[in-house]
Amino acid sequence: MKNNIMPECLLPLSGAVNFRDMGGLATKDGRKVKKGLLFRAAELTGLTDEDVSLLETLQLKRVFDYRRQKEAERKPDPPLGSAILERVSAISEENIATNMFVKDDGFNADYYRQFTVERFLKIYTEMPIQNPSYKRLMMLLKSPEENLPLVHHCTGGRDRTGVGAMLILMTMGVPYETVLGDYLLSNLTLAERHQTIFEKASQYFTPEEYKQLINAFPLREDYLHAAYNAILRNYGDFDTYIAEEFGISEEVRENIKNYCLE
Repeated sequence: MKNNIMPECLLPLSGAVNFRDMGGLATKDGRKVKKGLLFRAAELTGLTDEDVSLLETLQLKRVFDYRRQKEAERKPDPPLGSAILERVSAISEENIATNMFVKDDGFNADYYRQFTVERFLKIYTEMPIQNPSYKRLMMLLKSPEENLPLVHHCTGGRDRTGVGAMLILMTMGVPYETVLGDYLLSNLTLAERHQTIFEKASQYFTPEEYKQLINAFPLREDYLHAAYNAILRNYGDFDTYIAEEFGISEEVRENIKNYCLE
């Protein structure tokens, strides 16, 4: 995928993919999320010296990692200036989505056969409710003066990071439809990674198995819908959700908005 068709929010890094500035999105009240405050990304372990130099200009205060322990041990985050590195796993240790971009000499066909639409829908339905990782993320957001700029990331920067981005952006008043479009952008920024997996799978899968993978594996609207609908089902509306789940009062929310919006 050539850089000239990639979105402006994508940072020009050679050792990491899907590293995006979350700024520029419009809120319901006509303001926009400031650029240079909130970033989302895939794994960071491959960052080059030039990449690190570029990222240090962002003066990040926090790197928040959604990965499980084994993922982080296998591909640790490099230091980025004086940023505090923190990891709180967003999904259970045995969850299939934690290993989806593992690169090795072989191809674990049985692993990729587990990817079904139903499985992803279950993961997304569970993620936003009583999740220690998102509770910690939103705790950091509640004190933007102390903790931003921040980058949050997982392995591909799409599922766990996608739900985290939804929570951050909707707290600042970005409409769900806009958040959904930003979420689906990972299908573009990760297109080469997805295609590599599909090409490997085609060598091992039956036509039916392959069809299932290419249907289920890319990000779909109904995946994020599942997370959002779980919030509505459990709390009635998003405002009640962030108040009860994260202790974000209207006063705290206004402070977040005033700091992060322009």
